[in-house]
Amino acid sequence: MNAGRTARERARAELTEEIKAAARRQLATEGAESLSLRAISRELGMVSSALYRYFPSRDDLLTALIIDAYDALGMAAESAAAKDYEHPLQAWLAVCAALREWARTNPHEYALIYGSPISGYQAPQATVEPAARTPIVLLRIVSQAHAEGWLKLLDDAPEPTGKLPEQLDVIAEIAPGVPHRILLRVVIAWTQLFGMISFELFGQLVGTMDPADDFYDAATRQMAKFIGLS
Repeated sequence: MNAGRTARERARAELTEEIKAAARRQLATEGAESLSLRAISRELGMVSSALYRYFPSRDDLLTALIIDAYDALGMAAESAAAKDYEHPLQAWLAVCAALREWARTNPHEYALIYGSPISGYQAPQATVEPAARTPIVLLRIVSQAHAEGWLKLLDDAPEPTGKLPEQLDVIAEIAPGVPHRILLRVVIAWTQLFGMISFELFGQLVGTMDPADDFYDAATRQMAKFIGLS
């Protein structure tokens, strides 16, 4: 009986992955706005009622795809950071390069998580933890650099004001001891990083910084200096 239950669970997991793979193909050709459970069921030769037992709605399927994309991106960042580096700057640059490479290899999944909002879709709480994996990697690099004396505390970094100190308290839990004024710069660099990737993927650099290899390398090095990883 246990073996039979394991076999059913394995079959369900395999079909779940087939459904998500078909959905990713549809993302590439039709876009997230046009994601259709009925079209996926037709492609897989399933009746739509059977597919709904796996994903009760389009939003459930979108959530699964979003979580997978965030996890894959986070895994790429974590793998790049896990290598043995002599200086945290090397780890920072390696992670930045890995993020760009993943985005270029998986442009439609990148667009799903960092592109235009999907009409009528509200991301649930379940997406928050996967989404945090990548910024946590960047924060841990900075935190380790600070702990080991590699992080230069820049005199020209102003102290955060307004609501920023309270907002940065949340981030400080991941990078304890790092001054708020440096954490603020990490957040600025993080948003600039994905802004550059989005500009490249969505064609905004055509005719200027295209190809973007040298631009991206130079920019990520300047971001590191901006933070204090020089």
